[in-house]
Amino acid sequence: MANNNKLRYRTVYAFAREMYPKTVKSDISYGTAGFRTRATDLSYVMYRMGLLAVLRARYKNAAIGVMITASHNPEPDNGVKLVDPMGEMLEQSWEKWATKLANVTDDKLENVMNDIINEYKIENMNDRPEVLIGKDTRPSSPSLAKAVVDGVLALGGKPIDYGIVTTPQLHYFVVCKNTHRAYGQPTEEGYYKKLTGAFKKVRGQNFNNGNYTNRVLYDGANGVGAKKVKYLREGLEGSLLVDMYNDEIIGSGKLNYLCGADFVKSQQKFPTGLPQDPNLRCCSVDGDADRIVYYYLDEDKKFHLLDGDRIATLIAGYLKEVLEKTSIDLNLGLVQTAYANGASTDYITNELKVPVACVSTGVKHLHHKALEYDIGVYFEANGHGTVVFKDSAKKRLKDALQTNNLSDEQKEATDKLLNIIDIINEAVGDAISDMLLVETILHSRGWSIKEWESAYADLPNKLLKVTVENRAVITTTDAERKCLTPDGLQREIDSIVSKYPKGRSFVRPSGTEDVVRVYAEASTKQDCDRLAAEVARKVFELAGGTGTPPEIPQ
Repeated sequence: MANNNKLRYRTVYAFAREMYPKTVKSDISYGTAGFRTRATDLSYVMYRMGLLAVLRARYKNAAIGVMITASHNPEPDNGVKLVDPMGEMLEQSWEKWATKLANVTDDKLENVMNDIINEYKIENMNDRPEVLIGKDTRPSSPSLAKAVVDGVLALGGKPIDYGIVTTPQLHYFVVCKNTHRAYGQPTEEGYYKKLTGAFKKVRGQNFNNGNYTNRVLYDGANGVGAKKVKYLREGLEGSLLVDMYNDEIIGSGKLNYLCGADFVKSQQKFPTGLPQDPNLRCCSVDGDADRIVYYYLDEDKKFHLLDGDRIATLIAGYLKEVLEKTSIDLNLGLVQTAYANGASTDYITNELKVPVACVSTGVKHLHHKALEYDIGVYFEANGHGTVVFKDSAKKRLKDALQTNNLSDEQKEATDKLLNIIDIINEAVGDAISDMLLVETILHSRGWSIKEWESAYADLPNKLLKVTVENRAVITTTDAERKCLTPDGLQREIDSIVSKYPKGRSFVRPSGTEDVVRVYAEASTKQDCDRLAAEVARKVFELAGGTGTPPEIPQ
């Protein structure tokens, strides 16, 4: 560091010791979702992430985002994650520095800061880069946001506090800033105008179509997604009627409690607060509104879930249809993880004829792979996903529209596809944007939610956890679908799977705790339950299981 900066950095470290001392002895790790833990343990982490955001912004010579949220976690938790210049997750090589910076003792903070500056040769230490800050609705978020702001200011950055926003909105603002507004206006108003404007253009004046009705029941998880949809409804001007539930007024009032996308997906049942009338199209978002699932009750009160796999197949099938009508040669692909239901993969491959890629669990892996296609669709089964378009693909569509040699059908399809691009938040999975996209497709097809579901039948599937002494004994390959170690485990899994029609199973270590996750699917629920239990028992036997061995149903 230059001598004339030493005084400022002394202030940074003194401020850290006095205002935000490290109060927790245990270490914390920066993962796919950033840091997440009890909110009471995060003040010093937030201050240090403010520092790191300024360093990252100087290194990239661009605006960086900091989002304060713990997504679908319970209300007493909170978390923080950094957003890179084009709306991506923080570059993986910097995750180790985030972890190191968060865990170092106060007296060693200066050393780690110096290590980062030297490692990346950050010389523009007098620049005042912008750091965009957003937070969710948790009671702890305002004080934690102040800690981030203090960190940014201490290192000479310029904090721009957006207040309470969804996680995808913050990603969107970062992209807008760094594309000099080419992607849109970096404001909430700009976000709503872009999405609703494109939505209304595609929908036209006919709000209902065939078996599609323009009413959807929306579970806001008592989070920021509830607050923000209220503004969205105004811009929709009746083209889509969004009935609000779990918006802190109607429902339990507690963030993610008995409601939200994670509750609906994991419990396979209706959230609290929604009317349980048959055949109503319902959707739930999570606490920070970056994932969404759909569902309904049939006439026999049976619950039907349409998760991220269903959303992905709906989108991919529709985009393929519109793309073919444009007659423009662009390659479309769909990216899944091993957790995607085998029936969805079979449907996409054999019915839709859309190429499918499988990658390791984690949004960053999906997003990275999707970027390889001209048009890449990706979704996790939990409802987190989006569509990304190469700049070259967008240019070809725009250029085609400018020529006069398109037929009316080609012109209409090209114009529609360009408007659909504006409905989509390409930066990251966005529950609000994804809802508008799903509603656009169902309206275009004239489908009810039952017709959407009837495209294919899910295979029964099950997730189990096996507690082990050390999760590191499990290593995997082939996008986590095959086990490398311990020796012999994959042979046993293959042998068990071969006994069951349409059987499939894989195991992978948890990223956060000493458990091994077991996934299984088969043609019947009985077979699926037994397959999952048999594989779990083998994991217990060969990978150092602790506690009671898994029971195999008779």
